[in-house]
Amino acid sequence: MAGKVFFSVSMSLDGFIAPESVGELMGRQWMELQGWIFPQRFFRENLKLGGGGEEGRDNDIARETFERTGASVMGKRMFDAGEQMWPESAPFHTPVYVVTHTERDPWERLGGTTFHFVNDGIESALDQAREAAGDRDVRIAGGGATILQYLNAGLVDEFTISLSPVLFGGGIRLFDGVDASKVALEQVRSESSSRVTHLTYAVRRR
Repeated sequence: MAGKVFFSVSMSLDGFIAPESVGELMGRQWMELQGWIFPQRFFRENLKLGGGGEEGRDNDIARETFERTGASVMGKRMFDAGEQMWPESAPFHTPVYVVTHTERDPWERLGGTTFHFVNDGIESALDQAREAAGDRDVRIAGGGATILQYLNAGLVDEFTISLSPVLFGGGIRLFDGVDASKVALEQVRSESSSRVTHLTYAVRRR
């Protein structure tokens, strides 16, 4: 099990990664936050939106993030929102482990995505995801509360923030509640385009 555990999210300049209400997903602010990825060729290919799209470093980063991921973990809030919005061929194409208190049989989608529902905590979900991923990485897909649980538990190796030139003014903050006494960061790289700045950090225990 050589793979890393990582997360990769878009974040506003004032620190938010999502609106407070699930009903506001796909709203104007969220679309602006994610605006850097929508024109990318890989994004269009993965969601079967047709040909065309931009190529360049933003596109490469989107593709590299997908290709390194052997399995994903997410929380119930993210799954509930995505269940209504994802196409029939969900965009993961790997096993996905949903941390929840709800018991449910695995849900298989077209294109290789199967959602597994884990009722015994974040470590169990991660163990199952690691086994499924093999030597590839495990992505903590979100949402913010789930990412924070893994970060505070010392289970994240690396993360990338795609910092968008957007202000939210409210919503879900990525690091609201982080245990800064336990988490130290080392900057790995910084890459900018005309749309966004990608910041990657290694995570260390203090």
